[in-house]
Amino acid sequence: MNKLYCIPKLQQMKDYLVFAEEYQMRFEYNDFFLPAVLDHELETERLIETYLAAGRDCSQDTLHGAFLDICINSMDSSIFKVSDMRVRQSMEIARKMGLRAVIFHTNYIVNFRLQGYLDTWLLRSEAYWRQILKEYQGQEIFLENMFDDSPVLLGQLAERMADEPRFAVCLDTAHALISGSPLEPWLEGLRPYVAHVHINDNDGIEDLHQAVGSGKFPWELYDRWIRSFEHKPSVLIEVREFDDLKKSVEYMEQHHLYPFGEEKCAGQCLHSSDQPVQSA
Repeated sequence: MNKLYCIPKLQQMKDYLVFAEEYQMRFEYNDFFLPAVLDHELETERLIETYLAAGRDCSQDTLHGAFLDICINSMDSSIFKVSDMRVRQSMEIARKMGLRAVIFHTNYIVNFRLQGYLDTWLLRSEAYWRQILKEYQGQEIFLENMFDDSPVLLGQLAERMADEPRFAVCLDTAHALISGSPLEPWLEGLRPYVAHVHINDNDGIEDLHQAVGSGKFPWELYDRWIRSFEHKPSVLIEVREFDDLKKSVEYMEQHHLYPFGEEKCAGQCLHSSDQPVQSA
C-alpha cells in the first residue's frame, strides 16, 4: 500500500510500529514543530536518534515543519529572521533523518484583502520556497492550507511553482471543510498540485482532529475525488490518539474508502479539467 501515513507517538512506539507494518504505513513526525523542542538542541537530537533507532526505512516519511507564528513573507526583518530560522531547523531535521518531505503552512492573514498584501505574499513566498528547495536538494516541500478561507491564493502560488517538481500542495480536507468555502473548489481547484493529503473529521466548525467517520466530512466525496487521480497522493490520517487511528482505519476499511477497497472510480469520479484555481 505505502500510501497511508500516521503520526507516531514515542510513548506508544511499539503499537505504532506494529500497526504501521500491518497497513504498510509511513510516518509523519509531529514532535519537531514545537518551540519547546526546537529551542533545545539536545532534545531535538534525542528525538531524532530515538526515531532512527527503530530501524525503519524513513526515506518516504514526512515531517510537519514549524508553523506556530511563522511568517516568511514578513516585511519586518526581525520576524522574518526568526521564521527563517525555524524553517531551516525543520529542513535540517528532515535532512538528518533522510525524510521525503516537510510540510509547512500558508500562514497568511485571512480576510486581509488588500491587493498589495496578497501580491507581496505571493512574490515573497515563491522566492523563499525556491531558495529553500535549492539549498535542500534531498527533500520536497508541501504547503498546507491552514485557516485559508478559499483555495485561490495557495492555488496561485502552486501554479507559479509548477515548474518545481519538489514543491506541491498538502491539502488538509478538514481545514477546507471549516473554511467557509464549498469543498468542491478546494478539491478540484487544487487537484493539479496536490501530492499529499491530511484527513480527519470534525463538526464543520472546529478543527477537532476526530477519527475518520465521526464527524460531518462527506467521505464518499473524498473517495471519488482521490480515486480520480492518475498519480494518487499520499494520505496522512491526522488524529491525535492511537485509538482514533484504529477507528479511522476500521471505518475506511468498512466503507471501502481509498486506499482500501477495489478501484471503483470510472465514470462516477468527480469530473476534473485539471485546471488551476483562477483568481477571484
